[in-house]
Amino acid sequence: MNVLFVCNQGKHRSRTAAELPHDFSAKCAGLYSEFPVTATDLAWADVIAVMEYDQEKELASRFPDVYLRKRIVCLDVPDVYSYNQPELKTLLR
Repeated sequence: MNVLFVCNQGKHRSRTAAELPHDFSAKCAGLYSEFPVTATDLAWADVIAVMEYDQEKELASRFPDVYLRKRIVCLDVPDVYSYNQPELKTLLR
């Protein structure tokens, strides 16, 4: 299974989530980063995990065709954490 973790910048929450040990393949991406998430990123993923509900809505507006065919889950992780912050890792596990 391939899981794409998405947050605003792809630097803190999604990157931390993708780098945790998993029994699946994981990548991260950002919506508003220098190299934003692409349709190819979404096509790779079996599951897309966004950190906030607004990110799911943004994916739907940018990629309506892909969005309708993917399982998208919201992890409800607020944008208050730094990359690899211990509290973030605990929350993501």
